[in-house]
Amino acid sequence: MTPEDQEETQPLLGPPGGSAPLSRRVFLAAFAAALGPLSFGFALGYSSPAIPSLRRAASPALRLDDAAASWFGAIVTLGAAAGGVLGGWLVDRAGRKLSLLLCTVPFVVGFAVITAAQNVWMLLGGRLLTGLACGIASLVAPVYISEISYPSVRGLLGSCVQLMVVIGILLAYLAGWVLEWRWLAVLGCVPASFMMLLMCHMPETPRFLLTRQRRQEATAAMQFLWGSEQVWEEPPVGAEHQGFHLAQLRHPGIYKPFIIGISLMAFQQLSGINAVMFYAETIFEEAKFKDSSLASVIVGVIQVLFTAIAALIMDRAGRRLLLTLSGVVMVFSTSAFGAYFKLSQGGPSNSSHVDLLMPVSMEPASASVGLAWLAVGSMCLFIAGFAVGWGPIPWLLMSEIFPLHVKGMATGVCVLTNWFMAFLVTKEFSSVMEVLRPYGAFWLASAFCIFSVLFTLSCVPETKGKTLEQITAHFEGR
Repeated sequence: MTPEDQEETQPLLGPPGGSAPLSRRVFLAAFAAALGPLSFGFALGYSSPAIPSLRRAASPALRLDDAAASWFGAIVTLGAAAGGVLGGWLVDRAGRKLSLLLCTVPFVVGFAVITAAQNVWMLLGGRLLTGLACGIASLVAPVYISEISYPSVRGLLGSCVQLMVVIGILLAYLAGWVLEWRWLAVLGCVPASFMMLLMCHMPETPRFLLTRQRRQEATAAMQFLWGSEQVWEEPPVGAEHQGFHLAQLRHPGIYKPFIIGISLMAFQQLSGINAVMFYAETIFEEAKFKDSSLASVIVGVIQVLFTAIAALIMDRAGRRLLLTLSGVVMVFSTSAFGAYFKLSQGGPSNSSHVDLLMPVSMEPASASVGLAWLAVGSMCLFIAGFAVGWGPIPWLLMSEIFPLHVKGMATGVCVLTNWFMAFLVTKEFSSVMEVLRPYGAFWLASAFCIFSVLFTLSCVPETKGKTLEQITAHFEGR
């Protein structure tokens, strides 16, 4: 092993001897960064309450027909795909902190355009801008949080990215009950504005500063985050400036995390989660539920609860175990939901309106009521299963597995994959349900969930308790 290799294997950062840091301001910095994911969760959830309101808009210029409503839900993912590419460029050149600050601009401007919209094109333009911000935030926030965290809490803090996303979705659902779409867009400006104020007082990540040979600033950042001024190992000179070249894909330290990162993002979307969340109310109306908006809120609460549980146990249970458990639960739940649609397709007599507030002890009036509760149970089980694994962990692993010199480009490709797949699934979900029937669409999602479990067991490494440098060394075989 050459001296240069030995230098690379030394950890850049970490509390000495594995001891706990003296300062807890790392949690404040993680919260500030996670306000970006809160904003993009709100942007994702915004379409669910806004679309029914815009379908009934008094002004014909603002009224959404079926095609416009489909684009209103899906165009945010196109903007996010572009934001992923832009975020990958920004994170290496402008730094992690400045990238987070910059992503607040399209969030605020996008929601402001929606608030002032006079026609459908302004609505779509505002959604595209918020989507651009979503893509940047979904890339930069996990990277920032992983680089300021020490190994024993990186799983907890990294999982808070997805927790804030689902809280944002739930906030949009709840606010949609009492606010019409313009005021809902005004509310969407608040988290991003608060994030801008907080991030102005947070440091850049020590890892990024060290790669730029700004050791004094890195020491100050570590003092702020961890309350420690220990001597840390420097990264190899110019590590961040080596850049990415296609020839590097021959090296296992590059192509292995690439395959894992891209596959995780693709499987996450092919499970159908964004289609479920974007069209939550529509899906429950298909299932013949009387209060579909209440059903959406219940789904949001379950997602927040189980994502929080995943965050708390992430550093104990590990990433592989939770991914596998999550995938198995999603296989059974999507199969059961498909079975509901299969059994209820016979005609009107096979479905009925169900009051979600009906006491559990009441006996169902007919077999159709039992089928309706099968739909409720399947949906809730799917959301819970997704939340404990395939919701937070792909984003967490994306921020952990790539070496510094390719992190910007590699995470950009992963985010582009995720949001492009989200666009395809969201835009074409209705078409797939028409071609394969609803039961076929959910059984197809079940098949993808089976493949995700097999991929996890055969390809995904465990990263809990390891420094980012140890994870990189694992892929390189050192």
